[in-house]
Amino acid sequence: MSSKKSHSLETLFESFNGMKALVIGDVMLDAYLWGKVDRISPEAPVPIVAVHKKENRLGGAANVAINLQAMGAVPLLCSVIGGDTNGRDFIDLMQQMGMSPDGLVSSADRPTTVKTRIIGNNHQMLRVDEEWTSDISASERKQLLGRIESYLLHDDIDVIIFEDYDKGVISKTLIEQVVKWAKAKHVPIAVDPKKRNFNSYKHVTLFKPNLKELREGMKIDLDKGRIEELSTAVGKLAKDHHLENILLTLSEQGVLFHHDDTSDHLPAHIRNIADVSGAGDTVISIAALCLAAKTTPTLLAALSNLAGGMVCEYVGVVPVDKQALYQEARKFKLL
Repeated sequence: MSSKKSHSLETLFESFNGMKALVIGDVMLDAYLWGKVDRISPEAPVPIVAVHKKENRLGGAANVAINLQAMGAVPLLCSVIGGDTNGRDFIDLMQQMGMSPDGLVSSADRPTTVKTRIIGNNHQMLRVDEEWTSDISASERKQLLGRIESYLLHDDIDVIIFEDYDKGVISKTLIEQVVKWAKAKHVPIAVDPKKRNFNSYKHVTLFKPNLKELREGMKIDLDKGRIEELSTAVGKLAKDHHLENILLTLSEQGVLFHHDDTSDHLPAHIRNIADVSGAGDTVISIAALCLAAKTTPTLLAALSNLAGGMVCEYVGVVPVDKQALYQEARKFKLL
C-alpha cells in the first residue's frame, strides 16, 4: 500500500475524533448470564447452565452510541427509558462510559427494555425479552422532541442516526419533525429501519435495511443471491422515498450499495462467525461517520461492510475496535 493511501486512511480515521452524532431510537439493557453446560436437566430435555458471571451492557440504540464512541466520536443519545431499576442501571452504565444521559426521557408508565442472553460454553442458548412495544405517549414524544431540538440548537451536530428497533420510541410524526430540522441545518441523516416505520423514512441521506426488513417493508419476496433483482428493488425504493443512498446488508453475501441510480455489490470478507448480534449497529455507526466525513459512497460501503463482519467474530454484542478496523482497512486497501 502506498504511503499516500495510508496517510489518507489515517486522516479519515482521525477526522472521526470529536464528531458529534445525534442518536435517536430504542434503547435497552443487554443482560448476560455466562455459564458452563455439562448436563441435561432431569425435569425437561434442556441443558442446565451453571452461571459463573452476570453482566449488563448498553444495548439497542445505545450500542450504536458505544460504537461511535469507540471510533472517537461523541454520541448524543435521545430515547425513552422506564423509571425503574433497570432504567437507573442504564443511566449508571452511560455515566460510567462518560456519556451524557441528558437526552433520555424517563417514563413512569413503561418499563426499560431488557434482553437477557444466556450463554453456555460460549454459545448463546436462549434470549429472554422484557419489553413494551406500544408507541410512547404524546407527552413523552413531546419531551423527546424537546431533547432532540435542544441538541440541534446548542451543539454542532455532524450527523443524525435513527436506530429503530420497533419498540415504540420512533414514530412517523417524530421522523418528519427531525427530518425537517435536519434539512434546515444541512445535517445528514442515517437510518437503521425496522418494519413499523419502514415507509415513513423519506428524504434521508442513507437508509440501511437488511434483507428481512426490505422484504417486509416493500412486501416482496427477494433472494439474497439474486443481486440484479435486489438492485432493481432498492432502486425503486430510493426513487419512491427520495433516499440519497441505500446500504442493503446481506449477511454472508456482504452489502449492496445504491447511489445515483447505480448499485454496487461488495462481497463479505471471510470470517470465523461467533455471533451476529449487534453487527447492524456497527455498520450504521461507521456508515454515519463516513457520511459526516463526506467520503465516497464506495468507501462508506466498504468500511461499513468490513466493520460489521469484524464484530461477528466475538460472542455477545461488542463495539468495533478502531485500531483493528484501521489495520484491516489498510490490509484490504480500502483507500
